[in-house]
Amino acid sequence: MYMRKAFVVFLWMVAGIPLCAQDAHRDSVFTQARYLKSIYRTDDAIELLSALVQPGAMDETVLSELADCHFQSGAYEDAAGTYFMLSSFRPDNVLYKIRQMQAFYRLKAFPESIQAGLAVLQLDSIPAVVSYVGDAFRQMEQQDSALWYYRRALAMKPMNESVVAKAVNVYITKGDYDGAVAVTEPFLAEDPDNITIAPLKGLALYRKGDYDAAAEVFQRQEDIGNDSYPIHYYLGQSYWHTEVIYRARNELLAAWQIDSSDVNLAYAIAAVLTESRYDFEDGVKPWLDKAWDMIQPDPLIASRIQQQYGLGYYRTQETWDKAIEHYKEAYRYNPKFISALSTIAYCYEMMKDYRRALQWYEKYLQVARPGSQGYEFAKKSVEFLKAELFMEEPETNNGK
Repeated sequence: MYMRKAFVVFLWMVAGIPLCAQDAHRDSVFTQARYLKSIYRTDDAIELLSALVQPGAMDETVLSELADCHFQSGAYEDAAGTYFMLSSFRPDNVLYKIRQMQAFYRLKAFPESIQAGLAVLQLDSIPAVVSYVGDAFRQMEQQDSALWYYRRALAMKPMNESVVAKAVNVYITKGDYDGAVAVTEPFLAEDPDNITIAPLKGLALYRKGDYDAAAEVFQRQEDIGNDSYPIHYYLGQSYWHTEVIYRARNELLAAWQIDSSDVNLAYAIAAVLTESRYDFEDGVKPWLDKAWDMIQPDPLIASRIQQQYGLGYYRTQETWDKAIEHYKEAYRYNPKFISALSTIAYCYEMMKDYRRALQWYEKYLQVARPGSQGYEFAKKSVEFLKAELFMEEPETNNGK
């Protein structure tokens, strides 16, 4: 170190520039660069600071400022490289390692970000860094590792709302809804009406199928003034599942007032209105039309919407032909929806078109599970229709 400094001094002396003048020039440029950075002219600051970097010399102050400018300007690769150099020079400097970890994360270089984060944790157990490592594992879809670090962070700082939310979301993604609820409990014991964590508990309960408990959570959030889309949407869905239809309708309509871009919501409103026995043409069909107009090319969603159209016309019992049209479309979009075949057959039967009804019942029997309720119904219908057709054509049958 001393030899390097002596050599630099020697070069300055050979150049005929006094050392004090070099120092004054450096300080002036450095001050100007910091000012430019403070007013977000980072590119100009980087240009000035880069000119101060001398080959073979380690000016930590200049390099640190340069690295920060790179980070601020979004040049994360340059920032990571500079912080790596600084961290190698000062391996005990926690800040350099943290910034390196952050730069790698922004570059989506998650393994490198984890490595830098673990290097920080060897020097200091910082809860935010522990959570950051968990975030990187989560981005790599290594959910168990992410949870391990989130739990570690919560052991250090239990009331960290952000980390609790991340952990709950991981549990929900994994389908461990009991685990998700368990994470929320200590936090909600201290802050029961938290508008971030309580709805996540409600979502976990909803996904678990505990609709009564979910409705209770979401209703409480609404009562305290949480007027957000997810609250109305999931409260409406919970009421729908518990057959409190009028409340389901009101909540889903309230959600629509907030966000009218969700095709699933439009479909749900149509379905709830169908359950409420609303007039199909004036009450239900407009919502199905909205859903159909919004739909992306997703065959399963298309099939569900066409099925709901068909159900609406089916229930009117006077528009069997329109019901047939939509059930055929529902089956076309989703060939696994085999009950459409027997419904189409039944509609033809109600129209007294026994030949077509027989054809569709027989199509259904080819794919239905023998012994099932639908199979037995279709089998009896086939027997009935064959008898009816036989009676309709006595002369032909006698001729045989």
